[in-house]
Amino acid sequence: MVFSSVIHPGLSLINHRAKGPVEEAIYDSGMEYAVLQPALFFQNFAGAWGPTVASGVLAEPWSAETRFSRVDYRDVAEAAAIALTEDRLLGGTYELAAPGLHNRHDVAAMIGRITGRDIRAVRSDPARMNVPEGLRAMFAHYDHAGLVSNPLTLTAVLGREPRMLEEYLNELNRADTRE
Repeated sequence: MVFSSVIHPGLSLINHRAKGPVEEAIYDSGMEYAVLQPALFFQNFAGAWGPTVASGVLAEPWSAETRFSRVDYRDVAEAAAIALTEDRLLGGTYELAAPGLHNRHDVAAMIGRITGRDIRAVRSDPARMNVPEGLRAMFAHYDHAGLVSNPLTLTAVLGREPRMLEEYLNELNRADTRE
């Protein structure tokens, strides 16, 4: 059994707390398992790439100053493939994060370097968005704490350095300029 959980499933946040009981059931099941706990995905930037580049604004509903660990979901998929086809990850729980603790200002600067445009980091107001209260609580947590992990585990699992956020953003830009 390979379960894709979430980074820090012990948090009482809506998208985290649902994973804890599943992990516990897996640990108690007697099955062979590996639990993967990925950070935020690089690919979350894909949907907003065009509007961000066009408007010059990178907005998310939490502080632009808090730092986040992120990961490329292709690296998570590779870790899952290793867990499914080899025995070396059996019985383990693995936080998966790429190198770099970036805040939104850092990411906006990367996008600016890549595109040659001025990109500004802003915080969109969750109170003005049509989102459930549970997500608002998550955004409030992100405002002051972000989500931080370490790339050591993913590097060891893959046997190589994980993909970097700036590499992924370069891929988005190349794909955007081909369209």
